[in-house]
Amino acid sequence: MPRAVRTARILWIFSFAAGLAVLLGSFVARDSNLQRLRGLVADMAAGSDAQSVGTAANIVFWGSIGALLLLTTVEAAVLAAVLGRRAWARWALILLLATHVPVLLLAAKFLVPSGAAGSYVVMLWGAGVLLAFAGLVLLFLPSAGAWLKRERSRG
Repeated sequence: MPRAVRTARILWIFSFAAGLAVLLGSFVARDSNLQRLRGLVADMAAGSDAQSVGTAANIVFWGSIGALLLLTTVEAAVLAAVLGRRAWARWALILLLATHVPVLLLAAKFLVPSGAAGSYVVMLWGAGVLLAFAGLVLLFLPSAGAWLKRERSRG
C-alpha cells in the first residue's frame, strides 16, 4: 500500500473520530439539547400542544444524529472498499462527502449548542470535513491510482 493511501486512511479515521466525538457529546448532552429544541419548535409552531412540540423535537434531534451516523458508517464502508482496491469507491467517496456537508449544515441548526460548547462542535465538524477532504485528495494521487489499477490488472 503506498504512503498516500496509508495517510488517506489515517486522515479519514481522524475525520470519523471527530464526527463521532460530536455525536457522542450531543448524545451525552441530549437533555439540554432536547430542551433547547423544544423551545425552538414551540417558537416555530405557536399554539401547538406540549406533546406535539416534544415529539417534533425528538424527531429532529434523533433524526439529525441518525443521518450523520448513517453517513459516517457508509463512508467508512466505502473507505474499506477503497482499501480493498476497488477504484470505483473513491468516486463514491466524492459523492458521500458532497452529501455529508449539506447534511452537516442542516444538523448544525439542531445539534450545535449556544456558547463556547457550540464553537467546539463547529471546530470538530470543520476539522472532520477538512481531514476527509484531504484524505480524499490523497486517494486520487498517481501512486494511489497505480496501486488500485495494479490489482484490477491482476484479478
